Amino acid sequence: MNRKTFVAAALLSAGIGLAACTSMGTMGSGWETLIDGASGLDNFTRMGDANWRAEGGAIVADKGKGGFLLTKKSYKDFEIRAEFWAEDTTNSGIFLRVTGNPAMAASANSYEVNIFDQRPDPLYGTGAIVGLSKVNPMPKAAGKWNVYEITAKGSQLTAKLNGVQTASAQDSKFVQGPFALQYGLGAKDIQGGVIKFRKVQVREL
Repeated sequence: MNRKTFVAAALLSAGIGLAACTSMGTMGSGWETLIDGASGLDNFTRMGDANWRAEGGAIVADKGKGGFLLTKKSYKDFEIRAEFWAEDTTNSGIFLRVTGNPAMAASANSYEVNIFDQRPDPLYGTGAIVGLSKVNPMPKAAGKWNVYEITAKGSQLTAKLNGVQTASAQDSKFVQGPFALQYGLGAKDIQGGVIKFRKVQVREL
């Protein structure tokens, strides 16, 4: 076998091996993709009057008095990975184990991992679990793509923003339910800024 043939065979073998590893990593991982670019709205029930739509490779909302995308499936112990983009004035969040109408106060029927850089009380702004775990200083999410990694396992709740843990809490009030993506009014109840989700995945534990 000459050198060129040997190199070609080695590259082909490496490529096949890499493809096999990639396939094995995907299979059995347990991750369910609910939003992938501009697709996935049909995996949610719309609540409220937010103008959720597919646009520019993401699921977007920027108008309305407030609204939610509520998963059609209920979850108990799970991980969420969500890629999002927000403006400085955006009021959004991810509501966990929703047991009623998420438009009510989060503490009344769910846990909220917040996205709200201009929240009047910044201790429960972006990166916090509202009412349970504060952030100080509050990280800023506006104007860039961010990744939330959220885990709910039993009474333990944790949130990571861009790889850094921002919140951790123990609470057993809500044990199971769907989760929701929020578009809300901004500070002082004025029109909130745009929120975009381009990848939302969930894995049951």
